[in-house]
Amino acid sequence: MRTSIGMLAATAAIMAFAATTALAHHGWTWAEEEQSELTGIVRTVTIAPPHPSLQVETASDGLWKIELGNPRQTQRAGFVEGSAKPGDEVVILGNRSLDQSEKRMKAVRITVNGKVFDIYPERIRTN
Repeated sequence: MRTSIGMLAATAAIMAFAATTALAHHGWTWAEEEQSELTGIVRTVTIAPPHPSLQVETASDGLWKIELGNPRQTQRAGFVEGSAKPGDEVVILGNRSLDQSEKRMKAVRITVNGKVFDIYPERIRTN
């Protein structure tokens, strides 16, 4: 009996740690509260977990990493393999990294060649 209680406690502790780690990774604390827009050309597209992402090159600011939602959420938004490819023009609405030296943004909306994908519709703020 004692062994199973000890195993349950250990399992619970591991699950709590994993949940905390996942929350820290998937949170928005690293990003500015204010949203901004970024326009550029897609250089690479990655649909793989943990977060699909794009490398986008801007005319004035170089290469940016654009993070989308988790794969399932990104797919629900309609953004799937082939939705964007290198050379496509893209407009990103999102939250930039708090670290101004880091060219990284979490996208809430992405527009590729005029087609709109709302990755986080509940977070979109428009003026």
